[in-house]
Amino acid sequence: MVSGCFDVLHSGHIAFLEEAASHGELYVSLGSDRTVMELKHRPTLYNEQERKYMLEALRCVKKVYIGPGSGKLDFAPLLDVVKPDIFFVNSDGSDDEKRAFIESRSIRYIVSSRVPHTGLPMRSTTDIRRQLGK
Repeated sequence: MVSGCFDVLHSGHIAFLEEAASHGELYVSLGSDRTVMELKHRPTLYNEQERKYMLEALRCVKKVYIGPGSGKLDFAPLLDVVKPDIFFVNSDGSDDEKRAFIESRSIRYIVSSRVPHTGLPMRSTTDIRRQLGK
């Protein structure tokens, strides 16, 4: 299982999702429009239904849920639904609170090595938004 906003879907997201899927069936908890506003203090470029559609179209993704909670642990209610063995995060999405919460549920916590797909540059939504002046 992974969680994220995936507002500006890019090759870095795809590499992350493929890496996560290498551990088994991949379930995604997508940050709701409300959660993105809470965490990033800006509206999404694509609404939650469009982001869900794009992620579900990827062959490496088994199922996408819109996170029912709020804040950086908006995925928490889904843990009882999905019952993941692994929770997979990017290094910039990892923190001690999230790790402690996940591990307290006896779920293995893995931090991605964040390696771009062969031959492609490192990508981040922050960098893309900066380039676009958004």
